[in-house]
Amino acid sequence: MSAQELVLKKRTDILDALCSSGSAEHLERVLDVLLAQGELTWEDYQNVQVPGRALYTNARQLLDLVYAKGVDTCGIFFAALKQVLPEVQGAGFSSLSSCSNVEEKEETHGTSAQTLLTQRPSLIYKLQDYIDGALKALVQSGHFTSADFDQVQLPIYTPTQQARRLLDLVRSKGESAAAAVLQYIHQKQEAGSSLNEEKLTPPKEVLKYQKKLSSSVCAQSCFLSTYGGTSHMSLDDIYTEGQLELAHDCVDVQGPLGLEDIVGTVGTVNEEADTVLVSGEAGSGKSTLLQRLHLLWARGAALQYYLLLFPFSCRRLNSEQRELSVQELLFQHCCWPDREQEEIFQFILDHPHLILFTFDGLDELKQSFSDEHRLCCPTQRAPVHILLFNLIQGSLLKGVRKVVTSRPEAVGPVLKKHLCKEVLLKGFSPNGIDCFVRKHHSDPTVAVKVLESLQANTALLGLCHSPVLCWIVSQCHKELLGCGEGSPQTITDVYLMILQHFFQRQSPPKSTVRLGWQQGHLETILHLGQLAFEGISTTCYIFSGADLEKCDVSEKDICMGFLTQSKDMSSSHSKRYEFLHVTMQCFFAALYIVLSSHTNRYAIPKLFELQELRDTGVSSMCFRSCLPSTDQEEQVVDSEHAVAETPNLQITATFVSGLLSQRHQSLWLHCCSTAMVEKKARQVARCLSKGMQKHFKSIPQPVQGEKKSMHAMPGFVWLIKCIYEMQESRIAKEAMSKLQVDHLKLTYCNIGPVECTALAYVLQHLRNAVGIQLDNNSVGDVGVEQLLPCMHICKSLYLRNNNITDEGIRKLIAKVIQCDNFQKIALFNNKLTDACTQHFSHLLKTRQDFLSLRLGNNNITEEGAKQLAEGLKSNHSLKHLGLWGNKIGDVGAEALASALENSDTLLWLSLVGNGVGSEGAYALANIIRNSTSLEELWLTENCITRAGVECLIEALEHNTHVKSVWLRNNDLSLEEVKEMAQRESRLTF
Repeated sequence: MSAQELVLKKRTDILDALCSSGSAEHLERVLDVLLAQGELTWEDYQNVQVPGRALYTNARQLLDLVYAKGVDTCGIFFAALKQVLPEVQGAGFSSLSSCSNVEEKEETHGTSAQTLLTQRPSLIYKLQDYIDGALKALVQSGHFTSADFDQVQLPIYTPTQQARRLLDLVRSKGESAAAAVLQYIHQKQEAGSSLNEEKLTPPKEVLKYQKKLSSSVCAQSCFLSTYGGTSHMSLDDIYTEGQLELAHDCVDVQGPLGLEDIVGTVGTVNEEADTVLVSGEAGSGKSTLLQRLHLLWARGAALQYYLLLFPFSCRRLNSEQRELSVQELLFQHCCWPDREQEEIFQFILDHPHLILFTFDGLDELKQSFSDEHRLCCPTQRAPVHILLFNLIQGSLLKGVRKVVTSRPEAVGPVLKKHLCKEVLLKGFSPNGIDCFVRKHHSDPTVAVKVLESLQANTALLGLCHSPVLCWIVSQCHKELLGCGEGSPQTITDVYLMILQHFFQRQSPPKSTVRLGWQQGHLETILHLGQLAFEGISTTCYIFSGADLEKCDVSEKDICMGFLTQSKDMSSSHSKRYEFLHVTMQCFFAALYIVLSSHTNRYAIPKLFELQELRDTGVSSMCFRSCLPSTDQEEQVVDSEHAVAETPNLQITATFVSGLLSQRHQSLWLHCCSTAMVEKKARQVARCLSKGMQKHFKSIPQPVQGEKKSMHAMPGFVWLIKCIYEMQESRIAKEAMSKLQVDHLKLTYCNIGPVECTALAYVLQHLRNAVGIQLDNNSVGDVGVEQLLPCMHICKSLYLRNNNITDEGIRKLIAKVIQCDNFQKIALFNNKLTDACTQHFSHLLKTRQDFLSLRLGNNNITEEGAKQLAEGLKSNHSLKHLGLWGNKIGDVGAEALASALENSDTLLWLSLVGNGVGSEGAYALANIIRNSTSLEELWLTENCITRAGVECLIEALEHNTHVKSVWLRNNDLSLEEVKEMAQRESRLTF
């Protein structure tokens, strides 16, 4: 097999080898070698290394370029790959042994600029440890400006990346600058200067402080701190990676993100900003992710570019009432230096790019983010939230990298303009669930039984994509395995299960037989419930002894395990407590609302009105009015708190809905008045009905000639989840009877498997079929399965960018093939391969009323195209076929053309970016020549030459019905494009 054939065959493996680490270093080193060998021109290099573009995209561009250059270049490429990654030879690249080693070219008497290219790999190695000296020399000689200096030394670059940026910039400055940098390197070598001499050597006291800080961080991070750390689980033993993705407004990437990518350059959209936001729903694993980062840094296993790391908890910063300076914030809340505090802080000020801050739980801060109060002096004292906001926006300590976690609802446009990028944490993947459960149970047989139970209950499996729910299910495995057909279906079910688990674990079995576990522990539920309720109402998540005493929380209540001692670092030495997880606090607050006779009768209505009130900034005031009057007098109403607390109030409302469902009302028979519970249940039902009606009334009338569409607001999905928690089809039917739309749009709504379960439960009661658009969410295969119950009312399904694989498609097609209304599907940018095409082929053969199939930007090759062609031969209804961004090539194009050349229904066909050449174009010309329906053919970004276009022009002469054929970015010269555009106006170049 030739090297060129090997590039094609091993493309996926090569991409994985170059990119799987998440670092661009391997790709850049290969590029260095290819430049030095003359296999790439400078223009080629710039086309591959596009700033801000995804690593996988750059790697693909290189492979396409190498393949196009032929066998010799492919051989040099493999030699470079073997040099950079010796381990790949044993990983399926046996053919590499035939590739000769790359030897650096000897220095010639060419120009200095040429030397920068031919000696590039060794120059980068020599430069990386004394960048600062080289830059200063270039500035002093007048070749570089201060702006050039700053551009190279951006803290987002690694030392080798800085060396590359320096050489690239020198090249753009001309021969004189190239000679100057080569002279500097030569002088260093002549003087026998060690590379390490120019490395920054921190003062002795800074190194001592680093050791103390890393020891402190390691001690705080080595055991799982979330969920109370009750089992003293080693983080190494239990940590399971969540799904990390760049936010939709960042550069799109292929492949998973790693932990170090969070602070790396990938996905950067604002190079002037220093702050990275990691956003995720409650329980998605944000705190644990930061804890893992802290531990890896403290051990020297990651993030070693950063000399000092300062971790902060916004929840604990709420307790800090004093005004502090930045220095006091760092040293008092993280780690106190034994001596030379001023020297250490001055080092931080002088070298901000070596410092990393993390702020966990911005949504739990009492004040919502604002950039109105500017502070620039690091020694000036200010309230802690003002310091935090100015650090985030860069007014204080510009250049320090900050990583902030928050729930998405608490992040507004004011904060987003100060972010360099946003990373979404989307909980566990299916493999992640499997991995976590197996790690949680030391007995493999128990783990297998739990996983089998989850596979048998897809609703519960969907819930387990949330790490906190996966932990609860794993913790309560005995209850789960003993519940048979009554296994949990809703989030409320899961939390009731852990409530029962904790109570029965702490009480002798005989003590709860007579009363029942809930009645036997009613006092504890009410005490903890009041504490949780008042905390949620006032944005308080850490409680003092006085707070506990006020709510009659006893030592016995604490020992139940729902509260854990807080690691509060404020000056107070008294014990402070917090709930195991913020969702646990919300659950106890909901229990208090349901079971207590002391809550205001307006508590439930106000709780459900918060979505409409959050925009007015009065939600805090309205919900706090539900507290007893004495508490109202003690609270200072601050409208800044409203947005920060709304997510937790919504979670509380979801639990209230579940606790008051008919299936759970029997639990409370001996705990409180039946009449009171039924009254509160009616209140919830009315609130949900009223909330849905308000959403429906807000739907604008359609433009004449267009279908009526509803773009769901954030509160809509929340109300749907509340209805699902109640598990009453009557409420769902009533709500859907009033929804009269043709298209329901739920894009960018954080829809995961849990939300899919709720949507299907409610949407199945729609009276008329609709189009359902779920683009850019986290549906996945489990979510697809959860949507199946509502497919009978679905006309069209849009699932672009949802991490769906062939397995999800298999289950979906098996369902929709029986649904008479189903006519369109769009699955752009998922994880589909040729294996899915047999299912679509079956759909096309079976359904003669199917209209549109869009499978763009997946991994479908010529084999998949052949499978689709088999279905297309038998189909006489399809109007739109989109295969943009796949790899079908000429063979695949020929198969599709053969199947479609006599179609009298096809209107639109897209084969953009599929490696189609002139042979494919020749075959596709037959569709143009024979079709009586085709209007548009998209062949942009292929490799069609003049011969192929000539065939298309000839075919167009026989068909006046076709409106346009798109041919931009094919293998045509400017002269050929101009000539052919004049000959045929329907060609678009």
